[in-house]
Amino acid sequence: MPAQIIQSNETPFNTVAIDPVTLEVIENALRNARIEMDATLVRTAMSPGIREQGDAFPLIADSKGRMIVGQFGSYIGPFLEGFDGTVEEGDLIFLSDPYSVAGAISHSNDWLVLMPVFKDGRLVAYTSMFGHMSDIGGKVPGSMPIDATSIFQEGVRIPPIKIWKSGEYNEDLIKLIMHQTRTPDWCKADLNALIASCRVAARRVIELCDRFGEDVYASATDLLLERNHRAMQKLIETSVSEEKVSFEDYICDDGMGYGPYKIRCTMWRENGRVILDFDGTDPQSKASINFLLNENMMKMFFGIYMIMVFDPQILFNDGFYDLIDVRIPEGSLLKPKFPAALSGRTHALGRLFDILGGLLGQKTPEFLNAAGFSSSPHLFYAGTDKNGKWFQLFQIGFGGIPGRPLGDGPDGHSLWPGFTNVPNEFLERYFPLRIERYETVADSGGPGLHRGGNGINMVYRFLEPGVIAIHDDRWFVPPWGVNGGEPGARARKLLVKNDGTEIVLGNKLEDYEVEAGDQLHFVTWGGGGWGDPLERDPQLLAVELKQGLVTVEGALRYGVVLVDGEVDQAATEALRAKMRESRDGDLPTFNYGPDIETLRANCLAETGLPAPKQPQWQTAE
Repeated sequence: MPAQIIQSNETPFNTVAIDPVTLEVIENALRNARIEMDATLVRTAMSPGIREQGDAFPLIADSKGRMIVGQFGSYIGPFLEGFDGTVEEGDLIFLSDPYSVAGAISHSNDWLVLMPVFKDGRLVAYTSMFGHMSDIGGKVPGSMPIDATSIFQEGVRIPPIKIWKSGEYNEDLIKLIMHQTRTPDWCKADLNALIASCRVAARRVIELCDRFGEDVYASATDLLLERNHRAMQKLIETSVSEEKVSFEDYICDDGMGYGPYKIRCTMWRENGRVILDFDGTDPQSKASINFLLNENMMKMFFGIYMIMVFDPQILFNDGFYDLIDVRIPEGSLLKPKFPAALSGRTHALGRLFDILGGLLGQKTPEFLNAAGFSSSPHLFYAGTDKNGKWFQLFQIGFGGIPGRPLGDGPDGHSLWPGFTNVPNEFLERYFPLRIERYETVADSGGPGLHRGGNGINMVYRFLEPGVIAIHDDRWFVPPWGVNGGEPGARARKLLVKNDGTEIVLGNKLEDYEVEAGDQLHFVTWGGGGWGDPLERDPQLLAVELKQGLVTVEGALRYGVVLVDGEVDQAATEALRAKMRESRDGDLPTFNYGPDIETLRANCLAETGLPAPKQPQWQTAE
């Protein structure tokens, strides 16, 4: 039963004509309100994941729940459809359970608050913000057990509830929820920060309504949605073919010894609409790498990718959703059945962007990106220090960004969303560790006319005994190159003990004990290359040698010979001629590297880890 909206003033909005200047003013005021939401959040949150890395997502929607500005759209509509309750002035709704909102949020660590905005008794908007909580209870610190086989092992699940009801605060409810977490101070501060950001945005909406009137405001938001619809319709007509194209990529493993897991999507245009069909995606995993992908969320992913690739000036909002049809098989990795574990869904989420690039670029290779968003590597470190105080770190790392039509991929950067790194000084001040290296990994980016971004080697020295967990991917199946570019290097993790013993760690592991003095090399993947490496300017390789981005040996992959830091022109021309002569036909549009079976055969020798076994499908009963 859908939510019941309670209004003292049920007068419908009148559609009025809006001049371009007024529309521009309202649009930019809403953009600025969204930025103010972020600023409020980072100034009041406590956890490094939100305060330092920005792992939170704002939204301002119209009275029907359609996002006008924000970073993640889509979830208010599905929420209202499934919320068996009322929405009234003075309410503030709180939730974290993905299954209660059909995957509108995708794991229980994401706490979401939703605030209806009323003006003179009439609902005019919604503001919302969700952010990743550092700990919500469960079997391991950080509440994201890679070996979880049920969502019940992943911490407290909060169904849609009102923490403010008609202006009254439910303090007892918040006490109950905070009692479940290992970091109640952080979680309470972060929740209050989410609420504060929503209240700031609500004030800005009311100010716009006071200035222009509710009818003008509502008509302006309708126009912004319509404008986005027209723009996306044009992009779809020019960029998506009626001929079906398919693409598949893999999550390397599930952390329990099985993999890789295939995600497959077929795309085509039919009657003016894009069809995204995930038939052929592997069944759900027994472990936590499942991603409960809400169809509207996938529409949002598609839209923002299209806009960023083809026309970044378009205001991203929810106006185009009726132009896309998403089909996801039940019981698959992207639509698992309750109570499948979901906390490790980050890898599938990241892989969707590589897949979208592979789909959209097949007909327009000039816009094709290589692979390289790929994952969102996490490090957890927790324990009790010598003063008896509990410490707990959750940190998101970065890898190499793919080579692109416009240039090289950035080294060790976040592609999307726009996360930032936790400053090393912050880590060393608040946690018992020392950062001994933070450096790019030379040659890890895939060679190409435009090089893939290099991965990062972040070296941690642990100063207290504790446990660590690592969640990363792209260690088995490398990020592919395009248009003649080559794959990027794979991720790897190495623990160096006090006595010098080196232990190769898995890229997904949980509750691994470390001692004071142990050193962790956290190495992320490199992005795939774009274009023929033999077309890259040799002088650029000489500059990158000095910058530590490539080595003398790595430059040979581009057919460039460097001697004493300078280009040997004659030797370079001879080497490139020999490399071109040895090629067998045209360069491939996609270069995936070795096939899966070859990767399995060579895995131990190349990575120091045994190859994952073929998955054994187990769906929820």
